[in-house]
Amino acid sequence: MLSTYFPPAGLRLTTPRLELRLPDTEDLGRLAETAAGGVHEPDAMPFAHPWTDGTPAEVALRAVQYNLARMADMEPRRWSLNLVVVHEGTVLGVQDIGARDFAVTRQVSTGSWLGRRHQGRGFGTEMRAAVLHLAFAELGAVAAETAVLEGNAASERVSRKLGYRPNGASLTAVRGAPVQEHRYRLTRQDWERHRTVPVTVTGLEPCLPLLGLAPEG
Repeated sequence: MLSTYFPPAGLRLTTPRLELRLPDTEDLGRLAETAAGGVHEPDAMPFAHPWTDGTPAEVALRAVQYNLARMADMEPRRWSLNLVVVHEGTVLGVQDIGARDFAVTRQVSTGSWLGRRHQGRGFGTEMRAAVLHLAFAELGAVAAETAVLEGNAASERVSRKLGYRPNGASLTAVRGAPVQEHRYRLTRQDWERHRTVPVTVTGLEPCLPLLGLAPEG
């Protein structure tokens, strides 16, 4: 099995409705189909890098290539888990969690996207809650950060619901125009007060060295 040589392939995060995992080849195909079906309204752009601009085939290819690249780039000092979000066999989108020098900083960052037809059903909150549980309860994080472009009200609502607090703003260029990017930060204390989604994590211990952490014992 791939997980014998690449342990993150065996990692699973399970919530009442979802399973989050690194994608296999079948998952990547389903993810490409979801991306090709649309992620947001054409006149909106919730991403600093507008990867969803283009034909459905171009968007699908980018989704596949980006996820493969993140798996290939993993190393203890800089890692990113781009987890596909699966509900009843359907790949809904991606929830990522990553860090630099996590063993020192104990801080993670997150990002995500859902196919348009899966939005508005609470999946965004549930999948973010899953990786926050991984960070705080399993890996011993002290803080999690995320960023939201001006106008992305859905993502902002998820952050506030889960206990994040505003942590500054800056301008970034999106489609050739300046857009405000709002940053949010979640501490362990605030996470404890807002944790409501039960999460089960399996297959983590073999992954710890690749995440910059030594397994217990």
